[in-house]
Amino acid sequence: MHCGARPFHRGTSLLVALLLSVIPLGCGGSSTSVAERKDGEAAPSTLLLVATTGMVGDVVQRVARSHARVVTLIPAGADPHLWSPTRSDIVQLLEADALFLNGLGLEGRAGEAFARVSNAGRPVCAITSMLTPEDLLRDPSNPNHPDPHVWMDPLVWGRTALAVAETMSQLDPAHQEEFHRNALAYAFEAEKLHDEINALLDQVPSANRVLISSHDAFGYFGKRFGFEVRGIQGISTESEASVGDIERLVAEICERRVPAVFIETTVSDRTIRALVDGCAARSHPLNIGAALFSDSMGPSGTPGGTWLGMIRQNATSVANGLRGST
Repeated sequence: MHCGARPFHRGTSLLVALLLSVIPLGCGGSSTSVAERKDGEAAPSTLLLVATTGMVGDVVQRVARSHARVVTLIPAGADPHLWSPTRSDIVQLLEADALFLNGLGLEGRAGEAFARVSNAGRPVCAITSMLTPEDLLRDPSNPNHPDPHVWMDPLVWGRTALAVAETMSQLDPAHQEEFHRNALAYAFEAEKLHDEINALLDQVPSANRVLISSHDAFGYFGKRFGFEVRGIQGISTESEASVGDIERLVAEICERRVPAVFIETTVSDRTIRALVDGCAARSHPLNIGAALFSDSMGPSGTPGGTWLGMIRQNATSVANGLRGST
């Protein structure tokens, strides 16, 4: 079962959204609290919540604050498209009070494990469940499937906090108002980040606003900030680029005089270096920009170790690479 609630649109007043969101709307899974679930036992001071990716864990922790301990299953630098839960992951899933995932097919190999959590009576919340169809991009190679990389758009990602607040309110009704205040604060912070990035990326000339990376993870970023996006691989890193795909992209890069392409922290740089070699053969020097965070944040304690930090660092890398700075 995945959580669901009224969608929140960019044009909707945040105050109105708060008033709507505090009305019980029913998020999928069990709504019993820890104390109710364990008859005769004292409720623990904090809930145990499991998140799939670092980005999901970031928003869950920001909403739950001191009322929960958040464990992230997929380590920094790992690819969620290719991740399958280990036996120890499944133990953690079944011990948790709730599971939070990105959804939209990102964690596509873990469906059976997630079903076990739901069947055990724990809430399973896809934090993208409150987004509207208009918020989502589609996989060009499979239009029936949405692009799951929604964390690349600050305004869209900020709204996922409301789904987290709904589930937290079921687990801990006494702190419902606090959870929704925290969700609104997260959305406000995401809006501020959007404005900051917009100002930074205004420095990139219009002719250079082509973002080419290892796989197609930056569609939401491109749509929000006005960049054409090319991924050598498709939406999922399970897809493979052909020699013809690379040759066509080399020809386009040389024709448009694109100054830089970008590797990703979770994907092999093999195809990016093939582009560089192909452009060199055509006498077009192509730079490799600073590595971008795509499907994973950086390690904890580093500038890219939070969602805000990873998006800010990506924007800085794109601006430097495509305006010609080092």
